[in-house]
Amino acid sequence: MAEQHEKPPLLADCAIAFVQSKQLSSQLISILSDVAREHGAEVLEPDRQGKIRWKKATHIISNTIDFEEYTESLAAMVPVVKSDWIRVSIHRRKLAQLRPYSPDPRMIFSSVTVTCADIPTLDKEAICGGVLALGGMESKDLNKLTTHICALTLEHPKCQEALEKKLKAKIVLPHWFDDCFRLGKRIDEGPYLLPDPEVLRTASEEPVKIPSSQQLEGASSAVPSGPYEPQGGEKLVVFSQKKVLLGDDLPINDSTRKTIGEKIARGGGEVVGTVEECNTFVGHYRDGEQYVRASQMGKDVGNLAWLYYLIVYNEWTSPLRRLLHYPVPREPLPGFKDLKITLSNYGGEARIYLENLVTAAGATYTRTMKAENTHLITARLHSEKCEAAKDWNIEIVNHLWIEESYVACQALALNDDKYKAWPRRTNLGEVIGKTFLDETVLRNLYYPGGEEHMDAAAKKKKRVAAAAQKNALTMNLDKDFGTMQDSFMADSSPAPAAPATAKKGRKPKAAAAAAPTAANLVTPAKGRHLRTGKENDTPPVLSSGSRSAKAAALSKLQDIAPDLALYEKEKRRPLKDGVWGGKRAMDQIDKERSTRSSSPAGHADADDDEEEEETGEKSRPSKRPRLSLPNVTMRICATGYKRWVGNKNLEDSDRKKLRNLGVTLVQDTQPCDYLAAPKVVRTMKFLKCLAKGAEIINTSFLDACLETNKRPPVEDHFLVDEENEKKFNINLGTSVGRARANKGKLLWNVPIYCTADIKNGVENFKAIAEANGAIFKIYRARSGTTIKPTTAEEDGGADPDPVYLLSGTTPGEKALWPKFEEMAVNGHCEPRVVNGDWLLDVAMRQELTFDKKYLWKGQEEAGGGGA
Repeated sequence: MAEQHEKPPLLADCAIAFVQSKQLSSQLISILSDVAREHGAEVLEPDRQGKIRWKKATHIISNTIDFEEYTESLAAMVPVVKSDWIRVSIHRRKLAQLRPYSPDPRMIFSSVTVTCADIPTLDKEAICGGVLALGGMESKDLNKLTTHICALTLEHPKCQEALEKKLKAKIVLPHWFDDCFRLGKRIDEGPYLLPDPEVLRTASEEPVKIPSSQQLEGASSAVPSGPYEPQGGEKLVVFSQKKVLLGDDLPINDSTRKTIGEKIARGGGEVVGTVEECNTFVGHYRDGEQYVRASQMGKDVGNLAWLYYLIVYNEWTSPLRRLLHYPVPREPLPGFKDLKITLSNYGGEARIYLENLVTAAGATYTRTMKAENTHLITARLHSEKCEAAKDWNIEIVNHLWIEESYVACQALALNDDKYKAWPRRTNLGEVIGKTFLDETVLRNLYYPGGEEHMDAAAKKKKRVAAAAQKNALTMNLDKDFGTMQDSFMADSSPAPAAPATAKKGRKPKAAAAAAPTAANLVTPAKGRHLRTGKENDTPPVLSSGSRSAKAAALSKLQDIAPDLALYEKEKRRPLKDGVWGGKRAMDQIDKERSTRSSSPAGHADADDDEEEEETGEKSRPSKRPRLSLPNVTMRICATGYKRWVGNKNLEDSDRKKLRNLGVTLVQDTQPCDYLAAPKVVRTMKFLKCLAKGAEIINTSFLDACLETNKRPPVEDHFLVDEENEKKFNINLGTSVGRARANKGKLLWNVPIYCTADIKNGVENFKAIAEANGAIFKIYRARSGTTIKPTTAEEDGGADPDPVYLLSGTTPGEKALWPKFEEMAVNGHCEPRVVNGDWLLDVAMRQELTFDKKYLWKGQEEAGGGGA
């Protein structure tokens, strides 16, 4: 009898890596990881550097493409899909298609499942083909996963069934798909919904509400004025392991530059001084040695608006995602120099964005329209400006023309239909700012070549970018559907002109500083109209502070300068000579007077002194040259180090020795690269530094530095503590890798309450929770309701989120439990009253998990699934 083979689990052949983001929290990752493992998948932990193991992955689960390994995964053709892919695959009991779950916003129908009703066969084939090409799916029958029904009336059985069963599928006219195809963007389907579609009911000239442009927040100007504070006052983590070079051409003053540097340092990054040291370059113009070199070496290159965006939103994004997050051209783009452009029907951030985009391209923006205007960019075809433009033969286009021309680095022809497409009841401001820059175009025009100066990493990154671009072409991610292909990708694009030869003569300092050192580093110009004069001068620095205050302070310093000089002199005098003053002072003065009167040169010296007084110039005593300390390359936070216990003098001496080796010891509140500990411990300092992604080393590294007066290889002193790793049920290397991937957001937006009388103190738990991004609150008898009452229907039918109360078992703490549970249930949350070990274990493992063993009471009632 033949053996019966068991069917392998659904995800048996899958190796899945998760990417944490604000759209995919660590809490949801924990749940999905458990579900994936139950169905046979291998969940890949981040490596020790916090990077996802995309080389071993068969699937990358991410709800955004804004993560640093996206380009590498696209080059290797590793599919990146949304978290819904796992849910749908398990629901259908077979692996779902990949394309409909792409997080790439260019796949405009990635969340659409369409079924067609009473429409002609040819139209049905065209619509379904277009939806499939742009990431959607077709369903022959109506089911719970159907999102759109394409119909002309409600009489079809599919429409009747959807209405009777109250399905969430939207019944839309085929006109919606047609307009989306023409624009290459997904517009709101509201005006196309049956039974009373606005596009058939209302005249096209009737006013349409100007939509908000939230996607343009922080990206409407290349030179923002701020603010640059993280949203909600949250901890800044976006610069973790980043080395940032602030370009010389940034339009900021020294005070702002210093402030930005401090924020980068507090966020775990470092401001460096050369292109070779950095992995992120921030500049203003697309020229200069720094820009060209950084771009050729594959660094992340953005402008000040991009830097502020990272700080405000505290999440990494590619500078190529938004047009004004990348350095702007210094000279007008070809075809834009003599254009005068005005706007109509755009408002808010969209209008500001287009004004700045027109200016960045090199054209002239005018608020009012006159006969000499060349172009009108409008979101609708109905306004006074539109009527006047028709009379004056002014070109009328939508914003897609200026956006794609900016991407192509030249003014595109107006013969593409999508540049003159205006849906009847849609304001195109709702799809503005969704065009990406093309790195291939930028490389060909602004930083070609440079291979001979690239290191191995830069060459590899260039190959990866080329492969990713090729795969994007294959997947149609850089093109729109049908006739809406990007004309700037055509092979007929004009080649860049040769670099302009510099004129002889003395250069201004600013121009000399920005000039490349090698011929291949010179930014080539593509048909540019070079201006004469100060075209390469650094933008003027904004003044800060009061000149009168500075002058007053300087005057005071000059008045007390003689006293300061005498004070410094006395500090250097040996104690055996006694204290300066009194009889010694009078004796020296008499001696100097007698010397002057008897010396032939005395009168000359006196004359010199008088001359010095007249000119106000006093000769400064020669100072002994001070040896400069080496740059700090290791910031270490030490915990459990017993060498200095009770010996402050030895600690001060050892700190100086370490500083001479480029090592500085910091507190747990400061950014650190390494945590030195003799063993694995669950102390506040250990867990706070672990949350920062610090490398864990043994305190033997410090001993070796002090004993040999040399820095040994840090790899020889990684902390190895199998006994305590087994005790705490962790793998230290895995915890460090997770911490670097979490970037301080392990408990992002997870509400954690704590009783005031908990053992070991509230402050310790608060520091650990907030280091991992939690919302921490102290819960007392009079705390009141801090969770908004919400029903399951108001929460969209989602499962209740867990809310935690860290508590002890004293009578006073137990009295708080019923009130807390009632507040959580009324807010559609799952109450979990746990002991402090839950938070300590979660912070130690750097993984948000939960087990009933942490609950204080009611395990059967309060027991939940995953975290």
